[in-house]
Amino acid sequence: MKLVNLALAAALAFGGATAQADNLKLRAAGNLVATGLIQQTKEQPFFENFAKNTGTPIDVDYKPMDVLGVKDADGLRVLKSGLFDIVTLRLAQVSRDEPFFLGPDIVGLSTDYDTAKKVVDAYRDVFDKRLQERYNGKLLGIYPFGPQVLFCKTPIGGLSDLKGKKVRVYDASLAKFIERMGGIPVTISFGETQQALERGVTDCAITGPSSANSAGWPEVTTHFMPIGFQSALNAYAINLDKWNKLPADQKAKITEAFKKYEAEVWGYSKELFDDAVRCNVGKDPCKTVKKYKMTDVPVKPADTKLIHDALTTVSLPTWSEQCDKSFDKCSATWKQVVGPVVGIK
Repeated sequence: MKLVNLALAAALAFGGATAQADNLKLRAAGNLVATGLIQQTKEQPFFENFAKNTGTPIDVDYKPMDVLGVKDADGLRVLKSGLFDIVTLRLAQVSRDEPFFLGPDIVGLSTDYDTAKKVVDAYRDVFDKRLQERYNGKLLGIYPFGPQVLFCKTPIGGLSDLKGKKVRVYDASLAKFIERMGGIPVTISFGETQQALERGVTDCAITGPSSANSAGWPEVTTHFMPIGFQSALNAYAINLDKWNKLPADQKAKITEAFKKYEAEVWGYSKELFDDAVRCNVGKDPCKTVKKYKMTDVPVKPADTKLIHDALTTVSLPTWSEQCDKSFDKCSATWKQVVGPVVGIK
């Protein structure tokens, strides 16, 4: 079984670790190294200095998922099993097991940072409730990688040029939108996308500009369109059994530490996004990632309207139908908590 293999991988990965005297040791499965700077400069240092950052006698053995050999789509299963105490949840990927968790990031909803923050704050409590009831997990924080944008290896002038092209996607909501544009959605994991572009398995691909830069996508693509489809939300959760065993004062300190960390990453994500957009097309200042000279495809008002209209015409109906099959209160809950934020009843 898959989780048995994961258990073996975890034992090997963490086998040599020893805790400081009297300190509780938690095991964390973190984000993919391949995703870039947020993982490298924020997430890893936060967990590797967990006792100091939280003011608790708790240390964390931290390993990224791709180092462990854990698939990001298995995040909820790993959390529920207790194989790891703290797990990063890439919402688009784990939504294959739980569509409800894609609710704050369906296509056309959280396309910019301000909207994404309002939506996340509105969805946070119902997300946590579902996580506890179904997956034995406690929500610790949510942040965005940032607006997910378009990279193509063939010339494009706008979204209408996706017709007939194979486009890498990562969830059903995005796949339906690409189909609406006449494109051919291809589901490929992030770590395999650069090679897929290089080999012609896909013509275009969607992700964040900084992650794509760190993964070398501009080396195998030529055209860059900085239009936001989604915000690629990422969550942290702790196994509920482990959480319930912690003293109240430690819970409070951990909660506050994640609140501070989350706010810091939201700001850093915005800085990375703005800088990577410039870097990918060879503009200055370019400080955080490698400078390339991709063709900058201007975002036209008609393209922006297509994305915004997709929320009510494509992504919300598609997601609601799928999610209501697994959770009968899914779309009703979404309309109750997110609807007022974006003016949908």
